Amino acid sequence: MGKSKKAMLLSVFLWGGGQFFVCRQKVKGLILFLIQILFIGIELRTGYWIEYFCGLVPKFSLRLHGGFFTKGIWGLITLGEKAGARNGDHSTILLVGGIITVLVLLLFLMIYIWNIKDAYQTGKKIDSEGIYVSTKEYLKTTYTKFFPFIILSPIILLILFIIVMPIIFSILTAFTNYNKNHLPPAALVDWVGFNNFIKLFKVPIWSNTFLSVLLWTLIWAVCSTFSTYFMGMLQAVLLNSKFVKHKSLYRSIMILPWAIPQMISLLVFKNLLNGQFGPLGQLLIKLGLTDQRIPFLTDPLLAKITIILVNLWMGFPMFMIMIQGILSNIDKGLYEAAEIDGAGSYHIFRKITLPLVFKATGPLLVMNFAGNFNGFGAIYFLTEGGPVNPNYQLAGDTDILISWIYKLTLNHQIYDMAAVMCIILFILIAVVSYWNFKRTNAFKEV
Repeated sequence: MGKSKKAMLLSVFLWGGGQFFVCRQKVKGLILFLIQILFIGIELRTGYWIEYFCGLVPKFSLRLHGGFFTKGIWGLITLGEKAGARNGDHSTILLVGGIITVLVLLLFLMIYIWNIKDAYQTGKKIDSEGIYVSTKEYLKTTYTKFFPFIILSPIILLILFIIVMPIIFSILTAFTNYNKNHLPPAALVDWVGFNNFIKLFKVPIWSNTFLSVLLWTLIWAVCSTFSTYFMGMLQAVLLNSKFVKHKSLYRSIMILPWAIPQMISLLVFKNLLNGQFGPLGQLLIKLGLTDQRIPFLTDPLLAKITIILVNLWMGFPMFMIMIQGILSNIDKGLYEAAEIDGAGSYHIFRKITLPLVFKATGPLLVMNFAGNFNGFGAIYFLTEGGPVNPNYQLAGDTDILISWIYKLTLNHQIYDMAAVMCIILFILIAVVSYWNFKRTNAFKEV
C-alpha cells in the first residue's frame, strides 16, 4: 500500500494522522488533531455524555443532556417538546441554535474533508517524487497561494453568522407555523412544510391581496426607477447645454432634494399633502383651482401617483449629478462630427448621448430598480401603506410587498406568512436583476 492510501486512511479516523505519521508533517498533523479534540471536547463539555457513560444519568434525553451539536440538531428537527414559560422549550431559540450548529458542523466537516484530501495528495507526492515537504515549507507555499482568502477569512466568518444565518432563519420560518397563535415559550412552533405557500396562493383573501400588492410593487419599482432616471438625464442634458447660464447655481438648487434626509422630506410632504388641513390643499382652494380639498394621500389612485411624484422629486438629483459627470467626459469630437454630417439635436442625443450614458449607468439603473422593490421608506413615511382597503388581508392600497411584510411582522405577528413573501420577494428581485444584468452591455464586457 502506497503512502497516499496509508496517509488517507489514518486521517479518516485520526485527523492529521496521515500527515503526522506518514508524511512527516508533525506540526500540521498536530494542529489537525487538536481541531478534532476541540470538536469532540465541545460536545462532551457542553453535554452530560461522560456522566451518562458513568451511569450517573439513568434517563438520558437529548433535550436535557445533549451537548452543543446533538442538542442543536435535536432542536432544529423538533423545535421543542415542552411548552411553557417555565422550564419549557423556546422554539425560535432552538431554531437559531440549530442553524448555528449546522454552520459550525459544516466548518468542521470542511476541515475534515480537507484533512483527508491533503493527506492523500501529500502522500501521493511522496510516492511519485519521493519528496517530503515540511510543515514550514507547506505553510509558506499555502500562505503565498491563498493569501487573499486567508486575509478575508475573518470577514467571511462574520458574514456567515451575521448575514447568512438570519437569512436561513427567515427562510426556515416560512416552513413553520410561527405566528401570534404559536408564540414561544407559551406555545411551541411546528414544521408545516409548504402549507404557508399553499395558503398564500389558494386562500382567496391571501392570494387576492398578494397579487394586488405584487402588481403595485412592480408598477412602483418601474415608475420610481425610470422616472428618476430620465428626469435626472433631462436635467443633466440641460445643464450640459451651452445655452444654459449660471449652471453652478442651478445645479446647487436641483441637488437640494437629494441633500435633505429622505425621512425629513417624506414627513414634510405628508403634512403638506394632508387632505384635511394640508397647506397645499388650502392654497389651491384660495386660488380658485378647486372648490374642495384634494385627498392626495387618502384616495387609492391619487395616493399612488403622489408617492411616485414625491419619489421623483427626491430621487432624480442623484442621476442628474452622475449623468452630468458622464456627459462631461464624452469626446466632444463625436458631436462635432455628427453636426458636420448634418445630424440634428434629436439624432445626436439618440445615437450618441443616450447609448453612451446608458452603457455607463446601466448597472446602477438595475441596482436602483432592485432597490426600489424594497423602497420601504417612501411608502411607510408618506402613507403608511394606506388608505385601508377592506378587501385586502392586513394591507393598504399603497402597500408594496416590503411594507406589507413589515405590517405582518411588527403589527400582527404573522411571521410565517411574512417569511413566505420574503422568499418570493427575494426570488423576484434576483430573477429581474439577473435578467437585466445579463442584458447590460457594461457587464457583457467584464
